[in-house]
This record gives sequence, structure tokens and C-alpha cells, in this order.
Amino acid sequence: MTKVCIYGAGAIGGLMAAALSEAGADVSLVARGPHLAAIQDKGMILRKDGQETTYKIKASDNPADLGQQDYVIVTLKAHSVPAIVDQFTPLLGPETAIVPAVNGLPWWYFYKADTGTVLDDNPLETVDPGAAQWKAFGPQRAIGCVVYPAADVPEPGVIEHKYGNRFSLGEPDGSQSGRLERLSNLFIKGGLKAPRKGRLRDELWIKLWGNCSFNPVSALTGASLDQIGANAACTDVVRRMMLECKAVGEAVGARFAVDVERRIEGGTEIIGHKPSTRQDVEKGRPMELDALTSTVLELARKLDIPTPTLDAVAALVRMQGSVLGLYQHNEALESLIFKR
Repeated sequence: MTKVCIYGAGAIGGLMAAALSEAGADVSLVARGPHLAAIQDKGMILRKDGQETTYKIKASDNPADLGQQDYVIVTLKAHSVPAIVDQFTPLLGPETAIVPAVNGLPWWYFYKADTGTVLDDNPLETVDPGAAQWKAFGPQRAIGCVVYPAADVPEPGVIEHKYGNRFSLGEPDGSQSGRLERLSNLFIKGGLKAPRKGRLRDELWIKLWGNCSFNPVSALTGASLDQIGANAACTDVVRRMMLECKAVGEAVGARFAVDVERRIEGGTEIIGHKPSTRQDVEKGRPMELDALTSTVLELARKLDIPTPTLDAVAALVRMQGSVLGLYQHNEALESLIFKR
């Protein structure tokens, strides 16, 4: 039986855990606080399509209780992982794969990327300070994942599915490996879509395209996506941010299958939705900024690509986060991404 540990049993992690349990995998969760207590007491409840299903899944706040795994799926926010890499050690055997299911560009992005730039086979400082994950895990363990569903945790122990069921998967080198096929098949058997992509990085950029523009604009203004789309001036800011992001992505080999106008239309037609970064502000949670904006600026600085609109908006949202106590100002990071 395939052993899969979900490290971070929040909304997306819980959704994955339910599907993998349905597929017959030996699933375990690393969680904490009231959410962990509820799962240990009553099981994890998934609300989906008007039904409630309870899953009895082994859960702990101590990875050593769970043992070595075939796959470790990381569903924590990207900025929280580097400081706790040592906690993953009990989960890792010689062949354990690590699947970062996080927003933004992942720490392994330039492993076997063959972009022809100075970035190849080097870590990203903005999401992996000091190469903590690169050194502790090793990029050869990584399988890429692009997350499309939306879910929530309305109360401890309960996962509420909102929409979507696709998790695109891919090897860093684009190969169709056995471990990739096995993981994809588990997802599919559990009722999810899990296409195996030879160019997963393209999908990472398409998602990041919206995250690096809509998210900070919504965080700063409080506007939902459709409200941003209804305001010509705000839409123009988003457009300029996207064009700058696209220039950076193309410089490292990304192919954008849709144009800017179509990407904007696709985002702003969602009525009443506020991106996760604005939800962080409203709920007083740490803001996920470096994975969504700072990574693009790091690449832009290293490749000498101008990003004036991204620079300005990202600086404002970092200041917002610092003032609200939701983002930790980092002088070393500022010196890396801020173009004077």
C-alpha cells in the first residue's frame, strides 16, 4: 500500500487526504491545534456536493509518529516551510518524493530547468532562504503540483469543498516517471483530475500570472475580482503587472497559452471572489507575498528585466503587511528585490 503523508492538513491538504483515502492509499496527516484534536477525536469530515463523509485518518503534530513515506505532499504556505525542514526528516526514506502543493514558483523550480540562464540548478532565495529546502530535501525528490481547487475549513476537523478538482503534476525534467504515474493514478482513483504534464512550469506561470497581479491589488483595495474588472484604471494596473510578469516568465522559457486580455477576463468574471491574499488581510493571517510577488522580482533583478508596476504594487503590499503585523519585513530580501 502506498504511504502518503499530507504535511499541513488545511483545506487543500484535507481535500487531497480524502481523495487519496478513497483511492486506498495509507494516508496520514501532520496537523496542529484544534484542527488536529478534532480529526483525532471524530475523524476528518469532508463536505462536498451536499454530502458529508467522515474519514478516519492517522494524524499527529509529530512527524516521527508517522514514519517513512512514499510521498510527502506539502500544503503549508510556502514561506512557512524553510524554518521547519528538519521536522520532515522522519518522513523521508531513500526514495521518498516531496510534492510541494503551494502557490507561486516552488523552491525546486530551476532544477533541471535548462533555461540557459544563470538561474539554472540554483535555488530561489525568496521562497527558500539559504537554500534550506534545496539542501535538506534535495531537488531530486521534487514532483511539481499546480493546485486549482478551492476549499475552506469552516470549523476544526471539517473541510468544505468549494469548486475544482484538478491537480496538475509533473517532474522537473518533464519525464513521465513511474513515481509520477503512480501518484497521478492515485489522485484519479480518488475522484480527482491529475494530468501528468511535460511542461508543468508553463501552468505554474499561468496561475502565478493572476496571483502576482490580482492578489496584491485586491489585498490593497479590498475589491473582489469582478470589482477590479469593472474599474478601468485598476484593470490597467493589473494588465501592466501581467505584461511585466510575462516578460520575466518568457525569459526563463515559459510559454503562455493564453493572452493577457483573456487571462484578465477569466479572473474578473468570478463574481464576489476575493483572492487568498485579501482573505489573509481580513482574517488576520500571515500574508503570502514572497511566493506570489517577490519571486518574480528576484528573477527580474537577476535577469535585468524592468518591472516598474510590479515593483511599486509589491512594495505597497509588503508595507501593508508589515503595518498590519501580517508580513515580516526582511532587509536582506528587500535588498535582493528592490531596484533602487
